[in-house]
Amino acid sequence: MRVNRDQFLEEGYLVLRNVIPPEKLDALRTSYDILVNRQRTILAQEHDANNPRGTAWESSPQPRLNISAGAEDNPGLINHETPNAVEFWLHENTRGVSIKLMDAPDAAVTEMMLMCNPVRDHGPSNWHRDIHPIDSAPLEGYIRDIKENAPSYVQWNIPLYDDDVLWVVPGSHLRPNTEEENRPLLENLHLPIPSGVQTHLNAGDGVVYITPTLHWGSNYSTKLRRTIHGGFARWNRIYYSDLSFIQHLAPWALEIFERWADGSAKMQNHTEAALLAVIERDRTTFHRHIKQLYPDVGKHGRRLLTVFLCKAAYHIRCAKHPELEDVPTVFRNRGMRPQSTSLYWGPQFANRFSVGTDALLFQ
Repeated sequence: MRVNRDQFLEEGYLVLRNVIPPEKLDALRTSYDILVNRQRTILAQEHDANNPRGTAWESSPQPRLNISAGAEDNPGLINHETPNAVEFWLHENTRGVSIKLMDAPDAAVTEMMLMCNPVRDHGPSNWHRDIHPIDSAPLEGYIRDIKENAPSYVQWNIPLYDDDVLWVVPGSHLRPNTEEENRPLLENLHLPIPSGVQTHLNAGDGVVYITPTLHWGSNYSTKLRRTIHGGFARWNRIYYSDLSFIQHLAPWALEIFERWADGSAKMQNHTEAALLAVIERDRTTFHRHIKQLYPDVGKHGRRLLTVFLCKAAYHIRCAKHPELEDVPTVFRNRGMRPQSTSLYWGPQFANRFSVGTDALLFQ
C-alpha cells in the first residue's frame, strides 16, 4: 500500500482505503463475531449478579474486546478458529504501513483491540489526546521528539462496518491547543470544533494517527460498531501477560511474536539497568542503556525516555508500598497495567526492585 509519509508527519493522520482487502473482510467479521461472543460469555461468568450496572460490556460507553490482554485474562479467546484476528495486524496494510510511517524496520504491535457499540446510547465523548500525565509525558516533550525523530508510536482505527465516529484536528500533534480551539472546548467538550475533521470510513478503510493528535469520539450510540483498534511502537515493546495464543498462528506469524517477546525482555532489562544506574549515580551506564532503549535518537528523544523512567519509578514505588495513603486511586489504577507508549511494564516489573531500592529510586 502506498502512503504519503510527508502528509502524515505534517497532519498527524492518514485515511487509507481498503486497508482490509475486500476478499478478507467477511472472514475477519466472522472471527471477531466469535471473539465478541466469547468475551461476553467470560464477562457474564465473572459478573456479580448483585451489580445493577450489569457487566462491563453492558455498562461501558465503548465496550472493547482486548485480544492482546493474554490468555490469562481471556482464556481461550484466540484459538484455531480465529488466528486471522491476530495475523491481520502483521499485514502489509497495517504493520507494513506503520513501518513506513515511523521508519521503524521492526515496528511491533502493542495492542490488538476491537471497539464496539454500547447497549444504550451514551452520546459523544470528550475531545482529548491519547497521552496522560500519570504515566506519559508533557505534550511539549512528545512534540519535540516527533519533530526530531518522527513518531515512536502510531495508532489505528479499522472498521469492519462503516464508521464516522472519529474526528481529528490536523496538525495538532505538533502544537498545543490554539485559543480558537480552547474557547469552545472550555464551554463544551462534547461538540465539534471548527478545526476538527470527521473521518468517514467505509468498511475495511483505516485511519492511522499519531497519539498526541487532538481527537474526538463523536457518538457512542447503539449503531453496530466493530472497529479494529490498536497500535505499533518503534521499540520491540510487547507486554502481553500470556503469549500462549501464538500457538494458533501460522509459523511465520509465531516467529515474529517470539522475536518481539525476546526484544521486549531485553527492553525490560535495559529499563531496570537504567533505573539502577540512577540509584548509583552512574551517568555513563545510564546513557548506555538509554541508547539501547531508543537507538539513534537525539536529545529530545532521550529527555522523553527520562520522563518515562521517572513515571516508571513512581509506579514502582506505589506497587511496593500499598500502604501509602497519599496516592490517589486513579494513580493506583493506572499503575495496575503496563502502558503501551511508556516504559512502565506493570506491577510484576516492580518485583525486580527491593523495598529499600525503590525508596532510593524515588528520591
